[in-house]
Amino acid sequence: MTSSLSRDLIFLILQFLDEEKFEDTLHKLEQESGFFFNLKYFEELVLNGNWDEVERYLSGFTKLDDNRNSTKIFFEIRKQKYLEALDKLDRSKAVDILVKDLKVFASLDDELFREMTMLLTLDNFRENDQLSNYRDTETARAIMLIELKKLVEANPLFREKLQFPVMRGARLRMLVNQSLNWQHSLCSNPRQNPDIRTLSVDHSCKNSNDSFAQLAASNQLIGSTMKIESFLHNQPFQPTSAPFQTPLNTWMSNPSAVTHPAVSGGFMCFGSITNSAAISKGPGDSDNTYRTRFSGASDRMVFPGTNPYQGMFNSTDELPKTVAWTLNLDSLPTIMDFHPLQQTLLLVGTAIGDIYLWEVSSREKLLNKHFQVWDIGASSMLLKIDAHVGSVNDLAFCCPSKQLSVVTCGDDKTIKVWDVATGAKLFIFEGHDAPVHSVCPHCKENVHFIFSTSVDGKIRAWLYDNLGSRVDYDAPGRSCATMAYSADGKRLFSCGTNKDGESHLVEWNEDEGLVKRTYQGFQRHSVGVVQFDTTKNRFLAVGDDYSVKFWDMDNVNLLTSTDAEGGLPSNPRIRFNKEGTLLAVSANDNRIKILATVDGLQLIRANESHSLIGARSTPETVTKLACQNGDLRNMVNMEPKLSEEVRPTKVWKLTEISEPAHVMSLRLSACVKPDKIARLIYTNSGTAILALARNAIHLLWKWPRSDLNFSGKATTKVTPHFIQPPSGITMTNDLTEAKPDEALSCFALSKNDSYVMSASGGTISLFNMMTFKTMMTFMSPPPVATFLAFHPQDNNIIAVGMNDSTIRIYNVRLDEVKTNLKGHSRKITGLAFSNMLNVLVSSGADAQIIVWNSNKWERQKTSFLQIPGGMTSTEMSDTHVQFHLDQIHFLAVHGTQLAIYETKKLECMKQWIVEESSAPISHAIFSCDSQLIYASFLDGIVRVFGTSNLQIRCQINPTAYLPFDFSSSVYPLVIAAHPQEPNQFAIGLTDGGVLVFEPLETEGKWGVPPPVDNGSPSCISTASALAP
Repeated sequence: MTSSLSRDLIFLILQFLDEEKFEDTLHKLEQESGFFFNLKYFEELVLNGNWDEVERYLSGFTKLDDNRNSTKIFFEIRKQKYLEALDKLDRSKAVDILVKDLKVFASLDDELFREMTMLLTLDNFRENDQLSNYRDTETARAIMLIELKKLVEANPLFREKLQFPVMRGARLRMLVNQSLNWQHSLCSNPRQNPDIRTLSVDHSCKNSNDSFAQLAASNQLIGSTMKIESFLHNQPFQPTSAPFQTPLNTWMSNPSAVTHPAVSGGFMCFGSITNSAAISKGPGDSDNTYRTRFSGASDRMVFPGTNPYQGMFNSTDELPKTVAWTLNLDSLPTIMDFHPLQQTLLLVGTAIGDIYLWEVSSREKLLNKHFQVWDIGASSMLLKIDAHVGSVNDLAFCCPSKQLSVVTCGDDKTIKVWDVATGAKLFIFEGHDAPVHSVCPHCKENVHFIFSTSVDGKIRAWLYDNLGSRVDYDAPGRSCATMAYSADGKRLFSCGTNKDGESHLVEWNEDEGLVKRTYQGFQRHSVGVVQFDTTKNRFLAVGDDYSVKFWDMDNVNLLTSTDAEGGLPSNPRIRFNKEGTLLAVSANDNRIKILATVDGLQLIRANESHSLIGARSTPETVTKLACQNGDLRNMVNMEPKLSEEVRPTKVWKLTEISEPAHVMSLRLSACVKPDKIARLIYTNSGTAILALARNAIHLLWKWPRSDLNFSGKATTKVTPHFIQPPSGITMTNDLTEAKPDEALSCFALSKNDSYVMSASGGTISLFNMMTFKTMMTFMSPPPVATFLAFHPQDNNIIAVGMNDSTIRIYNVRLDEVKTNLKGHSRKITGLAFSNMLNVLVSSGADAQIIVWNSNKWERQKTSFLQIPGGMTSTEMSDTHVQFHLDQIHFLAVHGTQLAIYETKKLECMKQWIVEESSAPISHAIFSCDSQLIYASFLDGIVRVFGTSNLQIRCQINPTAYLPFDFSSSVYPLVIAAHPQEPNQFAIGLTDGGVLVFEPLETEGKWGVPPPVDNGSPSCISTASALAP
């Protein structure tokens, strides 16, 4: 898909071609790009009877069979061409037109085609009653043109293509002038009358023999040569009146100080961000070293320095490979960074938005907060920022204009810059078409900029202004990548993995915007996005294939690797400290392993004797750190790694809860008596719970903000409000044509919690969650909707599973079914999209799982659940699916089992089988961090499983939450997980009740994972272990 900047560039070139009177080239580009339909040019072609060119020009915008309007356009043109041949009595040409051009319409209207054929038998086609009013050729063309214009304007393919964007004249010239102004302003010794003879390279007033100029030329920022390759006027460059002091201000405030009559016909590669003057001062400049680490603000930076033996030193002793400590967390670590000064201080961000601050040497946790800025020395919260809609995927410090700021990016496809002191939003950068994966802020010679990458493989670069991105580039293999500079700022690397599991680690040629070096040694197919880091201006490290792999920057071959004594996920997260002596590596079961060199072990031992209290009392040595949204968690126990000789014997016992006093639970009260709870979900904000009962009534509870619940999030400590609007309206689904025995209640919630789409056997209804009003209804039965899922990239597209075994892809805005997917043999009971893989996974009552391509809507893989021998797939055992947080694996839930699948191969990785003596599973769901699975059973038991091994960690018996005299007919039908709290879930009961559960505060989590050697007989490993 062409980006908005590339599209704008085409329009600029079109304007230039028009101004320069390159008419043939102008119309050729209009036709090839398909961005602007020049109606005036089209009229000229039609009135002149240039029929071949008319169709050739049209072909850039539509084809004959695109829609009815397009078919009518081509028919009218070819019919006029045919009549003109008949009018000239050129029978042979008329026959040729009839056979080659008009016969294609015979399949649409065979009678009309036969009638046109009969015109050949007439001496004058005007003898035909319908053509009796045909005058001369010129009049006929004019009349036809009126009809063609109406058809073009009514054709949706021509929408937004009939008006040329409003822009100033000679806009492209002006942009080139601004670029030359900027380049000239960055010259250290700007000449008064520079002679610019080419746009193929950046302008510089330096003498070519100047050694500093040669150094600058070899260290330009990526793409500083704009590759402007086209029409040059011979007028000399006009100098500015005085040299500019601030490049960024020059770009923003002085765009037209002078005029350079030069025009670009090329394209923007890795961005016109800076020029040859914008270089690092080199490793010997301590001032630049400090600015690169802090003011330059790249959290990707490591300790600068040079190694005089780099070309001949082959030992790997400088790499941290010894496991020193293991840290235990409550949820999956997703991002880590060591403090730039206190090199044993580790900041960790988790999948649910928690931020942990660890003192590695003392194995103590300093803080556990959400996205807030803290003064570590004072131990007080300075700032809280609600940064993005959805997940915050990356953050980093920067210091544009000497102002300490933080850059964030997220699922809402934006990059935002915040003032650390006040929390004010300074900039918001929009332009990515997919969630933004990472940011890399950097500074070169006072030019501050940000690289950003998105999950669709796009790389963009931004200056701190509101003028849009300066770069629109594809990462190698269109991979979801991360970018990082070497510590000296002279070398740029990127690393990532694409949808096909192919990983790419490359070094970029900064002058050309091209890949300079591609490193070898990755496994054939990665199951997730690989992570990397750099250290000592010499080494690269990547988490891949259940290990950490190391490369020398100057050698594409793998140097060495380590598995950190085992227990690593397939793509562990990694981060070096500043000196490269410590390496933090994420491990299975929410752990982080700290690897160390010999110097790193000495650093840890040296700091062990220092009290953490002492560190807190020295705020002058500690910078302000960034974190993420929510509440304090319980302190996490950290124990040092024990040697095998002194390791205690592992004694594990299943945590079984049978008493109400042993669990925190809250039953939600409602003013109406509902039927069985058929569907249950938390709102995306985590502040409310929505339920759908079998009688088609929706129930909504919302938690208020209070002193006991400052965040307003769902909790068992505060009773929520049952929401009913003053109008008394209830959200009730249509039951007019519903058949209760065949219906399967279903709903889907919009990302912003504003709308819910729902059905209970009748038509599908769209409700406003604020007013409870019905906004629209559609898809009246039969067939009946049984499952609903919003497309992750377009809320106007929903997948609707039906009871006739089909899946309809429906466009709400256009009120039309785009396609109908067939493959199941019974009703659809589950749908789940993967944003990363661009697939839809469907499941049905036939125990079949199908993977569909969500771009072309084609079937990719099919598999059936592995039903154990002696067991059958019953009608009540509907199959549900849900994607893991990694968007690569998914959970399949059936009455007989829990199973985890790898999506691409549709291979069952893990399977937990219900024993014959146990009740079937009624429902199951991942926790928000995908580390746990909450499962409810028809006998009322709720079990908590660990995802990595599908072993039971905790069992909640019905006596812990139901009255003493409860009926055996009361049990959980559905279960929902809190979107931010991994240890909170809710259940919907057959008696219409909804309960929320949390572990006791003294426990903090649901049991403990069993040791590896305590295998469960019910857990079957069908493939390699799942990496959480």
